[in-house]
Amino acid sequence: MTEKESQVQAIGPKAYIVVWLCLLALTATTVTVARLHLTAYAVIASIFIATAKAALVVTFFMHLRREPWILKIMLFLALLALTLIVLLTFSDVWIRYK
Repeated sequence: MTEKESQVQAIGPKAYIVVWLCLLALTATTVTVARLHLTAYAVIASIFIATAKAALVVTFFMHLRREPWILKIMLFLALLALTLIVLLTFSDVWIRYK
């Protein structure tokens, strides 16, 4: 085992339980937003909630916290490109059917 591997600390079960509870709370928030019938704003709220849940899953359950910085940058750029594509698609549909 190298020196770098011995310095990495494992995430304890408390952190996983806290993340799981946060995911449950965000899921309940998603259901609440869906029942409020916010029309056009429901999609935006749902996307923000889904992004928060995805960030928690990627960070803790997929262990992105321990990965090298170059992998984090690559993931950020891929997510940025995906976000731009989705936003451009939504803006096109919104303008056409307004």
